[in-house]
Parts: sequence; structure tokens; C-alpha cells
Amino acid sequence: MVLTIICSLATLTVSVNYDMTDYLPEDAQSTKAMNIMEQEFEGSVPSNRVMINDVTIQEALAFKKELAAIDGVSDVTWLDDAIDIKAPLEMADKEVVETYYKDEKALFLFSIRDGDEVAITDELYELIGEDNAMAGESLNTATQQKMAGTESMYAAALLVPIIIIILVVSTTSWVEPVLFLTAIGVSILINMGTNMFLGEVSFVTQSVAPILQLAVSLDYAIFLLHSFSDYRRKTADPQEAMQLAMKKSFSAITASASTTFFGFIALSFMNFEIGSDLGINLVKGILLSFISVIVFLPALTLVFYKWIDKTQHKPLLPSIKNKGNALLKMKIPSLLIVLLLIVPAYLAQSQTNFIYGVGDQPEDTRVGSDIVKIKEQFGESTPLVLLVPRGDIAKEDELVQELENIEHVSSVLAYVNTVSSAIPPEYLDPSVTEQFYSENYSRLILQTETKNEGEEAFRLIEQVNSKAKQYYDEVYSVGESVTLYDIKNTVQKDNTLVNLLTIITIAIVLIITFKSISIPIVLLLTIQTSVWINLSVPYFTDSALVYVGYLLISIIQLAATVDYAILLTDTYKEYREEMTALEAMKKTLDEKIFSIGISGVILSSVGFILWITSSNPIVSSIGLLLGRGALLAFIMVVIFLPAMFIVFDKLIAKTTLKAHFYKEKK
Repeated sequence: MVLTIICSLATLTVSVNYDMTDYLPEDAQSTKAMNIMEQEFEGSVPSNRVMINDVTIQEALAFKKELAAIDGVSDVTWLDDAIDIKAPLEMADKEVVETYYKDEKALFLFSIRDGDEVAITDELYELIGEDNAMAGESLNTATQQKMAGTESMYAAALLVPIIIIILVVSTTSWVEPVLFLTAIGVSILINMGTNMFLGEVSFVTQSVAPILQLAVSLDYAIFLLHSFSDYRRKTADPQEAMQLAMKKSFSAITASASTTFFGFIALSFMNFEIGSDLGINLVKGILLSFISVIVFLPALTLVFYKWIDKTQHKPLLPSIKNKGNALLKMKIPSLLIVLLLIVPAYLAQSQTNFIYGVGDQPEDTRVGSDIVKIKEQFGESTPLVLLVPRGDIAKEDELVQELENIEHVSSVLAYVNTVSSAIPPEYLDPSVTEQFYSENYSRLILQTETKNEGEEAFRLIEQVNSKAKQYYDEVYSVGESVTLYDIKNTVQKDNTLVNLLTIITIAIVLIITFKSISIPIVLLLTIQTSVWINLSVPYFTDSALVYVGYLLISIIQLAATVDYAILLTDTYKEYREEMTALEAMKKTLDEKIFSIGISGVILSSVGFILWITSSNPIVSSIGLLLGRGALLAFIMVVIFLPAMFIVFDKLIAKTTLKAHFYKEKK
């Protein structure tokens, strides 16, 4: 309890990182480019936009000065940076003019200092008022920061009562659910507090890890206390009953914790470090939950066991007889349906339309409606910065002309076309040249007419880089679309490695647990099929899926729901030594479907509540996939897995060490 109090206070020292670019590997092109730009130039990529309505050229210039005067706002770019506005606008390139000024509406581009997004965007809203609009990468970050705390509290406020209701319904004591939640709650607080040694966590970890830890490890506490209740009926001494319960449930708790533990360890090998950040937290959480259930919960229970006795109540759910018999009648249809679905689901889950960023903001919010207003007037606009070696002005001039001719590039701002290629920069004041030249690099700022991600945006990045490499050996590109392009390439490489690691590590744990070659294959096929069916739904419904959510859930669902299969298999294997396969499975389902169902409902509730409460598309998509995946895994374990055990009974007996399966006498 002392450690819990200390760690609860320590959580206040842990900061949350909302910048996905920080989680790209150091050797990613955009990471290198960002480091160079931070060293060489004062500003960053002008990835934010403000649209001001009903202004003249002079009024827009005055507003530009006000915008630039805000502390933390830099690289303010407008029409006067692209053309000479002293000359009549009719003489200038119409496409360039309409990039910044159209129908008496002015569009300004600018950067916001990292780390102060909330304060600066609040000040900007005060400046522009309700009638004008703002959008951009920094505003998205600020919105996520504002929503994260309130959404986590909202999710917890919904989730805890739901879990309490589920536990009260599933037990026969009013106090037992409090003991379950206390044991796991303590481990969650200690886990969150020990993050102080990491310094910071990602916004995904902050939103998902505590709730996921609760859902995944609550089973351990339920296993132990159910076993304790059973032994209380057999022995009068509570301490002896707890010793026997710990001995009996230790193997099941260890097996469940081990598969989840090793499954989450695979996340730590992701190059895209949001995965490893979440993986480290979940691994730490599972270990702490295991220790809490084995060490803290027995002590807590022995202190309060009299309260358990005093608060007994009758079962609140009616007992349904012959559940196993009814489910086993579906064994042949379930096998045929799954065999028909498995290949299409596997193929479809990798062909979904993926999103690599956070996606669009909801239109019913100020941020979402502002984005729509700006797009309606000025269309899509994504800035892209190109860094090339400084020195050859003629070569730079040629490159700028080539870039201006690329489709979807609306304008290019560079020294050679905004000042003059004929004037050596050394003769001008540094205030004129510092936006374009550093000691070693020349900076070209491109405005593109594409979204920040997608095939068109990524193809344009490849075109721009390819064109620049025709002139220079060393080329770097920076921008939101470039970052997402790198995230795409990084996470797609992670997918194969991490999934393979998850399956191999869980398979090893299952082989050791059941001393069998065939049982791990049957169990993994059952859960992995539920994963494929889950991830194929977006393809068949023609909806986009956040790739980070897809990658994380393919591991989380497998690691978290394989426990259902372990619980069923452990009991079945025990009964199979005393009776036939069909009888053993009927008895197993009658006994264990309720426990598996409770675990499935809790995990599914966690997922759906994350989906409902989170405005962050990554967290929301993880929630939806987790909620649906837990239900699918439950259905597969109670219908498909029993059918597999009965159909392949002889093979399982031959490939399991010391199986001692019961044989009927002829």
C-alpha cells in the first residue's frame, strides 16, 4: 500500500508525448531531416493554416504582423512571400495568388513551437475569433492533449461501474468484486508510477495501457478467488484454503500471464516506437498484476475473508443446463463456416484501406468544421520542405522550375524565385535570407494540393525526392506527409516481424504448458482466425482503418484472448483422462463457459468504451477492434475450438506427452 501511494504521486511526474514523429526510428529519412533543420534553421515546417474572411491586401498584411508577433509562432508565410504584391495581382500567376488569397479571404501558413501547442492555439483562437478558421498539425496535437485527460476520466467513469456489475453478477459475494479491483488497481497505479523512470509515455500508452491491463489481468484474480471459494467448502481453515487455492490456480495463472507477457514483449521489437512504448508498459503491467495476485491478493483476502462470508448472496444469473450439449451440436456447421471464412478473411485483412496518421477530426467540432471551411475555399494544402546543399544558385534555380511543373505542386518558395537568383545572398541582410539559407543548406518550401496522406500524397513525395536527387546527391524532405510516408514504411516492415514473434513466443509457452505439438497449433489457429475475421471487417465494409491500430490489435487480441483457450483446454485435458472426448468437452463447457464469458464481456466492454469515449482515431480504432475481437475470440473458443478437439482427438492424443486419455473398453 505504501508503494501504491508513492507511485500514485509519481504518476504526476510522467509527461505524455503526442507527437508521432518522435517515435520514428533515428535512421528514418524524416527524422534525419528534422534534426538537420532544427540545427540549421530557426523555424520548422509551416504546417498550420489560418483563414481570415473579408480582408483587403493591406488588412491581410497587418494581420500577418499580428500573427507573427505571437510568442511561439514562426515562419509566417503569405502571398507577399511568393510574389511582389506592389505590382497588380492580375499580372501575377493566378494559381500562386489563389493559394494564399481568394474572394477576399486570406490564408496564412505558419509554425507553432513544439511543446506549447495548447497555449499558443488558445491565443490564436482569441486573435481570429469565431468567424475565421484555423487548422493544422499543431492544432490537432493541442486538441488531443486537451481531450486525453477528460476522455480517460470519462472512460474510467463508464468502465468501472460496468465491470463491478459484471463481477457482482458473476460472483456470490458483494465484497469479492472489490477485492478483484483492488488487487489489479494497485498494480495499475504502481505500473503508471514506475513510468517516471521512462520520463514520458506516448498518448496511445496513456489512453490504452491502464484500461487494457485491467481487462487482461482481472482473470488472474478471478481464478485465485474462485479456487479459494472451492477450498473453503473443503477445509475450515481459511489460511489452508488459500494455500491450496494458490497451489491449484498457480499453473493456470502463470500460463495465462506468460502468453500475454510474451505476446506483449513482441510489441517492444517494433521499429515504430509507439508500439515498443506500449509494449514495455503492458509487459510491466502484466508482471505487476501477476505479483499482486500471487502476493498481495492472498494477504488482502485473508484479512477480509469474514466480510466475504457476511456479504454472500444467491447467484444473480439463472443456471442454464446442458450448455455444452447445445454448443456441441454446432460443431460440424462451425467447422465448415470457419474453413470457408479463413482464407477470405486472411486475404481481406491485409487489403484494407489504411490510414497512417490520426485521420480527420469530427465535423461537429470547431477543429473539424474549420478544416472543412478552409478546404472549401482553398482546397487541400500540405506543406513540404526540401533541404538541399547550399552553393550552386543556378542548379537551385533549375530545380525550383522543375518542381513548379510537377502536378499537385501549387507553389514553391525559394530564394531564387522570391528574392532573385541574380543577387548573391551575401550582399543582403540576414533577415532576408535566413528563411531560405543556413550555413550548409538551402530550404525550399513547397505547397502541395494533396491530403497529408494517401497514394497521391505519397507518390508526390517520391516524385519530389526523385527530381531533387537528379540535381543533388544529398536531399532531405520534411513535413507531415513525409512523416506519415515514413510511418507507413516503418510499420509495414514491423508487421511481419512482430506478428511472427508473437506467434512463436506464445507457441513456445503453450508447448511447455501442455507438453504437446498439436494443442498449440489448434489454439493458435482458433485465436488467429478470430483476429483475421476481426481485421477483415473494414475491408468488407469499405471503411478505412488506422494502421497503427491494426498492427497493435493483431498482437493484443492474440495475446489477451488466448487465455480463454488455455482455460478451456486445461480443464478439458483433465476431464479427458477420465471420460470420452465428447463427454469431457460437454462437462468442460458446462463448467467453464461462464468464466470465459465473463472475461470476454469485460475485455469487450473495455474495447467498446475506448471506442465510444476517445476522439483520437488511433485509440478509438484500437477500442473498436478490441471490443469486436474479444467477442469473436469468445465465440471461436466455445464453438470452433471444442469441435477441433473432438475431430482431431486421436492426433492430439498421439502428439501430447503423457496424455493418458481415457479409452473406452470394447
